[in-house]
Amino acid sequence: MTSFRLLAVLLLAATPVAAAPADPVRPGSNPIVRDTFTADPAPLVVGDRLYLYVGHDEAQRDEMFTMREWLVYSTTDMKHWTAHGPIMNVKDFKWAKQDAWASQTIFKNGKYWFYAAVEHDATHPGKAIGVAVSHSPTGPFVDAKGSALITNQMTPKGPHSWEDIDPTVFTDGDGTTWIAWGNRNCYIAKLKPNMIEIDGPIREITPPHFEEGPWLHNRGATYYLTYASLDRSTHRDERISYATAPSIQGPWTYRGELTGSGKYSFTIHAGIVEFKRNWYIFLHNAALAIGDLNGAIGRRAVTVEHLRYNPDGTMIPVVQTEAGVSGDPAKGH
Repeated sequence: MTSFRLLAVLLLAATPVAAAPADPVRPGSNPIVRDTFTADPAPLVVGDRLYLYVGHDEAQRDEMFTMREWLVYSTTDMKHWTAHGPIMNVKDFKWAKQDAWASQTIFKNGKYWFYAAVEHDATHPGKAIGVAVSHSPTGPFVDAKGSALITNQMTPKGPHSWEDIDPTVFTDGDGTTWIAWGNRNCYIAKLKPNMIEIDGPIREITPPHFEEGPWLHNRGATYYLTYASLDRSTHRDERISYATAPSIQGPWTYRGELTGSGKYSFTIHAGIVEFKRNWYIFLHNAALAIGDLNGAIGRRAVTVEHLRYNPDGTMIPVVQTEAGVSGDPAKGH
């Protein structure tokens, strides 16, 4: 081989080959947010737009949960999402010291009410639930009470200091708003019309294998209590199970598992909503990687799937997919 030909071969070998373009992300596929780790999804429909409130996972390599703020996203078609940024920081609850955990927002009396789990300061040790308020679904939200709505001391039966987490709020057809919450034990109570005080006793309604993350909704005359479940005799990771009742006050009948566990995730958290005549269930897993950080217990990613019901009102088991709702819209039931 002549030196000229050898030089040409070496130059050709050294020339970088353009990488094949990555497959484009199909709108509506999972996870729905890919530039930020998100968890504990809570949907709210306002007119023709769906807002999704999430916790912001910021854990680094050796951390479990680092959560300082709550974020909100919105969509009109379930496929394209708009980020609206942080709506509140845990420091905005002056009586709280850390942990912007699971939340939910509802609309009532012309305002948006935001209920969230945090770690209380030393005056009421343990997890607590605060309530904030805004005139806009995208905030800013401000502490509506100046103190916790629920503290660990209000539920003394619980086995540990972090049982007062994961609030879900639901307004019944008669206009009464209820709040349910818990870890290991599930509690429910009525809210006063001012939305910042408990009205009456706190009742325990713990269904089988209840772990955390309750969610209340109804469809017609059937009420649903969906929750993260953990049968410790057979499972290592949480799944979603549910119970039904003829009234928000029960009695609750256990219906079994609705989903399996989230991919690579010990925790799972469901939020359910009807939007434009279709039902959806939001979840989270730990399948997302951002930069050099892979998904983990403190780095989760929100997903969404179609939700369908049987004629008798029971929910059809949901298979978690990467496609999500990227295909044709689900048909209303």
